[in-house]
Amino acid sequence: MKAQFKYAIIAGLYFRGPAFAVIFIMNAVFITLGSLGLLPFAAHVTALSLCGVSIAVMLAANIGGDVAITKRMFSSPQAYLHALTPVPRWKTLLTSIVTMAVMDLVTMTIVIFSQVWLALNLAGEVIWQLVRIAIRSQESSLFYIVWGSLLIIAGYFLIIMIILFCVTVKRSIFFKLPASGFLAFLLACGCFYIVNLFQLLLIPFGDVWRFGVFIFITIESGAAIPVFTLITLLQAAALFVLTSKLLERKVNL
Repeated sequence: MKAQFKYAIIAGLYFRGPAFAVIFIMNAVFITLGSLGLLPFAAHVTALSLCGVSIAVMLAANIGGDVAITKRMFSSPQAYLHALTPVPRWKTLLTSIVTMAVMDLVTMTIVIFSQVWLALNLAGEVIWQLVRIAIRSQESSLFYIVWGSLLIIAGYFLIIMIILFCVTVKRSIFFKLPASGFLAFLLACGCFYIVNLFQLLLIPFGDVWRFGVFIFITIESGAAIPVFTLITLLQAAALFVLTSKLLERKVNL
């Protein structure tokens, strides 16, 4: 799996590597100067605006990096080497998913943190004091931070798995069917709708709200967050198993 991680990382860095390097250096300079109080007000506002733009740039670079990793699995000529790798498909799939998730979450966390830090620093010490008081006044704040972060990660894995599952179905089951791309899109919509229906399991923790064909649960208990995280992980795991099984079968490159 080390070799698989190596090639997945190389493919993922092709787009996002240069973009992240430039953004990281720029944000590091702004944060350092801001910490030392060397940024005038106008320069601080400019830095804040540039950091905001860098979030959109990093998001686009991450999408490009994820597409490059996905093409390595399904598009020739890279996919030929990927398909001939003498390891189980679930291992190659896992390396691609982990690489995408880690790169996306780490880079976006850094650029968003830079934006938040510069905004709070521009607002002044009073805002920092209010943030510290808010954190200290909530005895269960660590619980929400930890489980909220885990829920975001689980949700991200689920979104990746839905996309990869639909692409795999398009390249296998739907390959000879007319309008296979449209069928894969309908499958993705169906997956998101089924995922949405699983929120009904959270009814004991809140109230149900309906928006068209979709439903939402207003969570009134902190215990719902671990339950929601577990449900999301189970859904992602189920799609992972299905996708790996399909990859073991004939996938048209």
